[in-house]
Amino acid sequence: MSTGKPVVHFEIIGSAPATLRNYYAELFDWEFSTGDAATEKVSQPGNYHFVDGGGTGDGNGINGGVGGGEGFAPRVLFYVAVPDVEEALHRAESLGGKRLLGPEPKSGEFTVGRFSDPEGNVVGVAGPAG
Repeated sequence: MSTGKPVVHFEIIGSAPATLRNYYAELFDWEFSTGDAATEKVSQPGNYHFVDGGGTGDGNGINGGVGGGEGFAPRVLFYVAVPDVEEALHRAESLGGKRLLGPEPKSGEFTVGRFSDPEGNVVGVAGPAG
């Protein structure tokens, strides 16, 4: 049986998060709840809104968020659950990837990181703070 790590979260980030939320709400019937990203490096405080995967499709969708704010470059990103974000980032680097962020934040219960693969694709990792 496989022990592969699951995709657990997605993000859609841009400079006008309210416009993005309205767009995706209309396009996919998504409903949002206000919250904050794990770190201000992901989205401006108050501009990150969550999509509950349990409220999409057959109730088995992936949780996500739409956010950003002024100065945030547009991107779509998915996060993979890992037991240790630092270890995952180090392993990504050892396999030819490049660390872009993290682990962030340095304290708390939850932390995230980002790396680019050898082709330049950006992927997130998320897990408990170490």
